[in-house]
This record gives sequence, structure tokens and C-alpha cells, in this order.
Amino acid sequence: AALLPRPARGLTDRLYCGRRVCYEVLGVSRQASKAEIARAYRQLARQYHPDRYREEPAGGEGGGAQAAHEKFLLIAAAYETLKDEETRKDYDYMLDHPEEYYRHYYHYYSRRLAPKVDVTIVILVTVCAISVFQFFSWWSSYNEAINYLASVPKYRIQATEIARQQGLLNKTKEKGKNRRSKEEIREEEEEIIKDIIKNKIDIKGGYQKPKIYDILLFQILLAPFYWCKYIVWYCWWIYCFTIKGQEYGVEEKLYIIRRYMKMSQSQFDSLEDHQKETFLERQLWIRENYEVYKREQEEELKKKMAMDPRWKRYRRWMKNEGPGRLTFIDD
Repeated sequence: AALLPRPARGLTDRLYCGRRVCYEVLGVSRQASKAEIARAYRQLARQYHPDRYREEPAGGEGGGAQAAHEKFLLIAAAYETLKDEETRKDYDYMLDHPEEYYRHYYHYYSRRLAPKVDVTIVILVTVCAISVFQFFSWWSSYNEAINYLASVPKYRIQATEIARQQGLLNKTKEKGKNRRSKEEIREEEEEIIKDIIKNKIDIKGGYQKPKIYDILLFQILLAPFYWCKYIVWYCWWIYCFTIKGQEYGVEEKLYIIRRYMKMSQSQFDSLEDHQKETFLERQLWIRENYEVYKREQEEELKKKMAMDPRWKRYRRWMKNEGPGRLTFIDD
């Protein structure tokens, strides 16, 4: 009697085997092993499988093919519930504690609706895909910048002169059997000029040469290192310039100026050297000096806009026509 499944109250139609006890459906006890559960399932599945089920003679208690199909689905639901250790544990808890209604619903549907693929794998694949797209997008922008610089006469002439001095263009012209067409020679010369531009010109900003550790994947992997580095640097800054009162060096002055201008490191690096020298000469790391410089820049911008013919036409159009005025002018 102890081995027989206990009668359970509180069973619902939408959980596990519904109003039936899964152990009773398979004809096993609650202490049955996984092998016994699997063996009972195989026997019942062979008996009630839709492809193997045969109608019983008239007067039998089988109930027909429809009843056999429903019986097979119930057997499959019971096996799915009892074959997994965690699901079986939740089901046994429900049999022993039928009063905890909402807890049983939560455990049941949390397992049913759980993603089939590990979330970690999904995140990793997404980050890798974004990183690959990032890298090739940056390479495309960099090559686009090189192609543009190669078309500018100023840089193209200088690159061609350097190539001639190094004897790179003379190698492209060959005679005899190794002689190539003009198109091939032109393509090789173009590649030589682009390589010289890549080596001689330091492109900064959004079109700079991509680096592998700038992509998202490496940024995430190196995030702990960057955080530790920033904490050490910040403590060093507080100790040197706040506690000891040391004077700022050139790098520290430029850092404060960049913070005042609210520019990123790449944006600040893209500025010309003479601009940075002007910042240092005017001592813009001092807040008062920077405020004066900022007002001067704003006034200069207003003067340029006032003298710009295009801006004058725009203001005249806004005054005479305006964005909300309806006219019959075709232009």
C-alpha cells in the first residue's frame, strides 16, 4: 500500500496530466526508477500509438481510435513529466502540497516557456555578429577615406613623387615576356600610391584605421582591465593634484581642456597640433580662461554666419516667405 501513488487533491486540467496522476497513467509507483518509467512508457506507447492501434471488436471497452489517440497523448504527457528529474521533483511537490496553487502554476509554466537555447550563447553570438559588422564597416570607411585622398591632387602628387624616389613606379614597367597591359600597370601604380598614403598620412576621427581591440567584443572582455586602470588613474590624480597640489603637466592640461569642451578622445585627437598649442598658450585649463574663449568662439561664429551669403539668403527667405506661408511661386 505504501508503494501505491497517494490520492491527490487540487489537480487541474492545465497542469501536467490534468486530473489524472501521472504515475497512475503509466502504472508505476512514485518510487519507480527512470528505467522503469521508460519501460512502462514504451509498452503503453506501442499499444496506443495511432499508427499501431487497431479497433477492438464491438462491445469492447476501448472507446475507438479517438479515445486511443487521447490516451496516447496522456501517456506522452506523463512520460515528459516524469522522465526529467527537476520536473518530477516539482510534480511530486504538487502532489504533496496541493494547496500551493500559484506556486505550481509558476513552476510549470516557467519550465514550459523557458528558452530552448542558452541565453549566454545567444548573447555571445549577437556580440560576435555586431563586432564583425563593426570591424568590416570601419575598414570600409577607412578604405573610402584612402580612395578620396588618392584622388586629391595635393596628396596624389606627393605620393607619386615618393614612389618615384623609392623606385616603386619603375618596377611596374617591364619588357619582354613579362610585359603587362596598360590597365594592369595602372592598377598596380594606383595600389602603390594608396599604400604610400596609408603609411604617410595619419587619419584620425571616424575614418581612422580600425584596430581589433576597439570592437565591441574586445571592449567587453577588456572592461575589467579598463575599470581597474581608471580607478588607479583617478586615485593617482587625486593624490598628485588635490592632496599634494602639484602643477599640471601638458597631458593633464589637455585632458582638462578636452573635458571642458565635452569632446571624446578620438575627436580631440583629430584636432591639428597648432590648435592644441593655441589652447595651451591661452591656458584654457583654467575655467575662467575657457569661458572667455568660449564666448569669443560664439561671437566669431555669429559674425561668420552674418557675413555668409547663404545665411543671408536664408534669413531673407525666413523674413519674407517663412516656412508656414503659402505662395504660388514655382521655384
